[in-house]
Amino acid sequence: MYADRVLSGMRPTGALHLGHYHGVLKNWLQLQHEHECLFFVADWHALTTHYDRSANIEDSTWQMVIDWLAVGVDPDKATLFIQSQVIEHAELHLMLSMVTPNAWLERMPTYKDQQEKLADRDLSTYGFLGYPLLQSADILIYRANQVPVGEDQVPHIEFAREIARRFNHLFGREPGYEEKAEAAVKKLGSKKARLYDELRMRYQQKGDVEALVSARALLAEAQNLSLSDRERLYGFIEGGGRVILTEPQALLTAASKMPGLDGQKMSKSYHNTLSLREAPDSVSKKIRTMPTDPARMRRTDPGSPEKCPVWQFHEVYSSETVREWVKNGCRSAGIGCIECKQPVIDAVLSELAPIQARAREFEESPDVVRNILARGCEKARDLARETMRDVRESLGLPRL
Repeated sequence: MYADRVLSGMRPTGALHLGHYHGVLKNWLQLQHEHECLFFVADWHALTTHYDRSANIEDSTWQMVIDWLAVGVDPDKATLFIQSQVIEHAELHLMLSMVTPNAWLERMPTYKDQQEKLADRDLSTYGFLGYPLLQSADILIYRANQVPVGEDQVPHIEFAREIARRFNHLFGREPGYEEKAEAAVKKLGSKKARLYDELRMRYQQKGDVEALVSARALLAEAQNLSLSDRERLYGFIEGGGRVILTEPQALLTAASKMPGLDGQKMSKSYHNTLSLREAPDSVSKKIRTMPTDPARMRRTDPGSPEKCPVWQFHEVYSSETVREWVKNGCRSAGIGCIECKQPVIDAVLSELAPIQARAREFEESPDVVRNILARGCEKARDLARETMRDVRESLGLPRL
């Protein structure tokens, strides 16, 4: 059984490209073998900036999931689902909105930044202001403790931690909490109960962080605890109340090294992408017409690889031997730019060929994709319902 639960999602805003593959999906392929993973289509998030273009969201969703499956995301190892099909996301978002200060949302560094970058769109909506809170609900509803992000997204994970901390502080002290926690300790069995009490005392009296880590590991491995008891005992270690919502950690991922065709970051906004299902002829044509070092006006002019966007592709795709050939040939004018680009074309086409073959199989079997998502959505709902049961109970909402 995995100790960590990882959650990650992508907006369905168009065809996936090599930037997505190298920046996100390759990481997913590794994580699915190491942790319990949930990967979701963030279709509600697509509405925060594309609410006036919603007609394409459904088709983009199916196409994006096909790309996930084609690159090797395994539905037997990871749970794939659609955000809007798990209504509990919206319910938790509503509950959290009741206790989230407006200033917390307005101070998010991405709020004004995105407004400036997307100045052509009307983003004076609560949906846009509140999307970090919806993002927090996405994470907290599954009690995910690891969220893979780049450095620019770390503030969003810190925000989710603050939200969880505030909610637990306000609502974690249920009636009879200590009595319920003591009863839960006994369920560990005499030996583990003594160890838990010892670790708890070491942490609370001496601030022994290693004792805290050991106690959490002890609880994670305990087989005979209900989820509610486990969360009570997590909070009991630290002398607080019941941990209703788990504070997530940012799982930092390396920035994608995949450049765009013009040397900038690969992005649909810059019109410099190679999509995962792009036709081979189109791939070849786009790479052949890439800009190169401006100093190489003629075939006989020497150049500098570091000033050429094509060199960035060589750093991703070429072996050390090929890179040395490029550096020497470019600086001495021993090779031309067309010659330099051919190994890149061959490498990209070689990488895309098996992905595109698998994508065609899924395109021809839409029911397979729908069944994968149906199973994933049902599993996600089960996990989300557990959390919402505890959230409603902690808030004192009526039960029937």
